[in-house]
Amino acid sequence: MGVPAAHAADAPVYDPVPTEPVTSKLGLVLSEYAQFPQSFTNPPLIDQRLNRIARINTIMELPDGSGRRAVPDLNGNLYLVENGVPHVYLDVAATFAPEFFSGRGLGQGFGYVTFHPEFRRNGTFYTIHTTAVANATRTPDYAQANTIYQAIITEWKATDPAAGTFSGTHREVLRIGFGGQIHGVQEINFNPYAKRGDPDYGLLYLAVGDGGQGVGNTDPQNLAIPHGKLIRIDPKGTNAPNGRYGIPVDNPFVGQAGKAGEIYAYGFRDPHRFSWDKATGKLYLGHIGEHAVESIYEVQKGDNLGWSEREGRYRFDRAPANPCDRLYPLPADDAGFVYPVAEYDHNPAPGWNCTSDVGVAVAGGFVYRGAAIPALRGKYIFGDLVSGWVFYTEASEMKRGQAPATIHRLNLFTAAGTPIRMQDISGPGSVGDPNRVDLRFGTDRSGELYILAKANGKIWKVTGTRTFAAGPVGTTRVADTLRGTNWRPVTPSKWQFTGREVILAEAGVERPGPRRPFEYAILTAGPVMSSVEIKADVRLDTPVEITNRDVIIVFGYKSDTEFYYAHVSTDNTILPHNGIFKVNNADRERLDYQWNGRSRGANPAITDSAYHEVRVKHLPATGEIAVYLDGAKDPLMTARDTTFQSGRVGFGSFDNVGRTNSFKVTGTPAA
Repeated sequence: MGVPAAHAADAPVYDPVPTEPVTSKLGLVLSEYAQFPQSFTNPPLIDQRLNRIARINTIMELPDGSGRRAVPDLNGNLYLVENGVPHVYLDVAATFAPEFFSGRGLGQGFGYVTFHPEFRRNGTFYTIHTTAVANATRTPDYAQANTIYQAIITEWKATDPAAGTFSGTHREVLRIGFGGQIHGVQEINFNPYAKRGDPDYGLLYLAVGDGGQGVGNTDPQNLAIPHGKLIRIDPKGTNAPNGRYGIPVDNPFVGQAGKAGEIYAYGFRDPHRFSWDKATGKLYLGHIGEHAVESIYEVQKGDNLGWSEREGRYRFDRAPANPCDRLYPLPADDAGFVYPVAEYDHNPAPGWNCTSDVGVAVAGGFVYRGAAIPALRGKYIFGDLVSGWVFYTEASEMKRGQAPATIHRLNLFTAAGTPIRMQDISGPGSVGDPNRVDLRFGTDRSGELYILAKANGKIWKVTGTRTFAAGPVGTTRVADTLRGTNWRPVTPSKWQFTGREVILAEAGVERPGPRRPFEYAILTAGPVMSSVEIKADVRLDTPVEITNRDVIIVFGYKSDTEFYYAHVSTDNTILPHNGIFKVNNADRERLDYQWNGRSRGANPAITDSAYHEVRVKHLPATGEIAVYLDGAKDPLMTARDTTFQSGRVGFGSFDNVGRTNSFKVTGTPAA
């Protein structure tokens, strides 16, 4: 992603990560694995964001060699999945009724489960669930001021570990009180790669959030309490203050006065998901930001991630005079904090109310070390849980103390090879907001990847990869494309044709009707194409200092109000720039996957007055559209639409001037 742009030391930062994730030509093939039944909150939901088919949170394989997978639903059931078919193994909600609470707060309810590495022998596993204080039966072991919810860690011991449903005993391990309804205990887990005899073997990690309180206090920096911390305990030990678990002797703050020995690392807001890289042993954690920055950290013992003194790699102001002025550059004497190894920001729309939720949150994932998909090896796969975007970084690029690793956005395909977005497969059958995916990730014992959506309660397995828009376009080539008689401009007087260049010499004028490019010329030479690849060497004549300069490549052209166009520009901060659009007898519709739905698209493309090669590939059969710049291996933009199955191609702009000196077209003639 590069180092953030320089900022004045005393000036607030409004765009902390100026560079957008880079589009990857690589796509994941998703095969549906399991469907979970409708579940309901208890009590009935207050927050409509909880209105989901099933609030499934992860998938993991039991460490007993059976091949069974466990899936927790926040609304109360622990499922085991065998051959893709789920059944209820344990009803956590019923066990703790009427104490159990899942009706408010995005993470409330039965949040997570993890199995002891010796589950096959000892039948032991652990869960986290929540209760409202009004229903609580015990005083918490640790608590924030004005506690309203409690998170309870429970140890379960199955009489028969191989049984299909649970029968056995349970005991409470730890209870933590929170002053807010969000950012509780997110994940609990064992290091799956620690071996018997390793110091980490059998130790339980808990990602404890700040209760939503850190934005206004210093709890995440307070080493006397577990809030806003990653804690590590020995669930089989007894030397904790409550006597129900142990504190590992090599935890960083053991024996230090006024510090909780359970703490492994601190300075967290909402530590969402964490995992270990099998090859390196490194612990990576997805950290949900407050104001602007979503982060991936490599976490080591004793680390301070900075919240709420820091958000990402910026100083955070907890009490700003202007609520939008939250982030500032690091001070010259900055020390004592660790910073993200990968990050992206919220990119709100212009005029956004900076006190409201943008709807962006990182979903931590896994470094792929499986055997089935070689193209993914060494990539840390993660995503955005709201939009459903799936990302990767190279694990080898995620280095502490260096510039953040480049984030790539992965394309997605169905098992049949159809390009899709997560909303396309998570929205059908969903309840509540179909555009909110509620994305999660999981793995099996072989390291193969699974993707979950709460929206419709489905899990997909990643079964392969494909290259976006990789199909052939045909062999028909159109020659002599710069001759003036081979072009039909919108306004002929504004164009010059020299035989070597096609020049839009004057800015265009907006036409009545649907919003669309002002000036373009259609290539009339050659046949109408279906599948097509266009290569054009284009430049902008307006000075570099002028922003919002652009060129467009037209394809699938049927008429002045029916066509696609790729918009390539110096700018991506306003809607029209760097996008793929459709005009279909109505105002233009933006199609490119890179747009976040608000104010950003692909990264700025043409930033000087030199010639640049723009390549557009359109495969109407699948709807795949890919736009490349200057021979890059990965596309600048991608989209999918099947409206126009054939059409002519062209070149132009909105309201600037520009030229092309090469216009090569290869494709398949329309039937």
